[in-house]
Amino acid sequence: MQVLKTRAADLRQVAGPTLVSTVASGTAAATTLVIARGAGASAFGQFTVVLSIALIVTVGMLTSLHYVMLQELPRADPERRPELVATALLATLAVTAGLAVLGMVAAPLLTAALNVDARTLGFGLALAASMTVNQLTESFLRGLKRFAFVAGLKLTIAVAYLAAASFCLLVLGVREAEPYLVALIATNVAFALAALAAVRVRPRLWSARLARSLYRHGMYVTVIAALTGVLFGIDAIFLNHWAGPADVGVYSVYNGFPKRLLGVVFTDGIGLVLLPAMATSDKPLLMRRIARLVPAVAGVTAVVSFAASTVFFLLMSGDYPYSLGLMALSALGIGAHTAFNLYSVALSMDGVRGAKVLIGCLAAGTPPALAALAACIRWQGLAGGLAGFALANLVLLAVVAAAAARVYRSPT
Repeated sequence: MQVLKTRAADLRQVAGPTLVSTVASGTAAATTLVIARGAGASAFGQFTVVLSIALIVTVGMLTSLHYVMLQELPRADPERRPELVATALLATLAVTAGLAVLGMVAAPLLTAALNVDARTLGFGLALAASMTVNQLTESFLRGLKRFAFVAGLKLTIAVAYLAAASFCLLVLGVREAEPYLVALIATNVAFALAALAAVRVRPRLWSARLARSLYRHGMYVTVIAALTGVLFGIDAIFLNHWAGPADVGVYSVYNGFPKRLLGVVFTDGIGLVLLPAMATSDKPLLMRRIARLVPAVAGVTAVVSFAASTVFFLLMSGDYPYSLGLMALSALGIGAHTAFNLYSVALSMDGVRGAKVLIGCLAAGTPPALAALAACIRWQGLAGGLAGFALANLVLLAVVAAAAARVYRSPT
């Protein structure tokens, strides 16, 4: 009975902050919608390309230390936590600076490979750096169980970004991507500075030995994040290469907004209850249940995505033409993507064994998935991108479902 009361108290402690955090994430998603509508498809396409570059680079800059902090800070002794925070922060800043410099040095090669100019690459690296410090400092607050503070801070920053974007559109009439990227970078940095002020970092506690330990801890998650970052971030880069910024902007409305909505619902909503349950459940039984649920999960998500798109496109301008066929392709991809993510999260909750299985699945599925995505985009542009995203996720889903069924067989 006491255990149940404790769990109920813990749930009440995070329920309010979770709701506020969900509202903050929804506000951030709405801001992106405002920018897409006001700036137009071409400018929003450039915004999306920069964001795609940043999401991939962030994996290398962050090296999963935010996940490590979420695990290590809650179970560390109070006197050891300042050392963990200082070491993680300084190590991440050093890696971030190094990769940013390396990226600019290698700009001639990278810009040719990505089909972007040096200015776009520079914005991508700057945005990646700001996202890195944002996610790391948020993990500090969450790891220290400052749930209410981090939720309030996220909402404040999200409202500030929405206000800045609205001012640029409605008052200044800005129709270029760069001011909105600058505002996004600035709000990420503002969040990080406020979080660091609350944590009170003591740089002198930096430990090289501890840094090596933290990076070893995050190795498996980093490999997974690198593979998924490329898989689910390179579609916009491919489309920009073979079609153009305007098609990237339209593609982002068809594909990006449903994914963002899914992330808000799952990460800030369902995940609160689902992830702890997955972590403590019998894994073979869990995998069998997921296998049975996958068709329903994919179907329901596809229907919700299709329906939600109606609202998105009612709010958009003529730069974003609505097509039932394109939206059906998008819904199919989102459904398959959700089912794959369900397997991915379940495997991640099984520690090293699950991580190794997931890495093997990604290593096997990534080449054919990327090949299918590239071929579809080169052949059919926007429609090919949506079809390729769906096909890539179906390939990954088939691989991970087969591997999970084989590895997590019940002993006979």
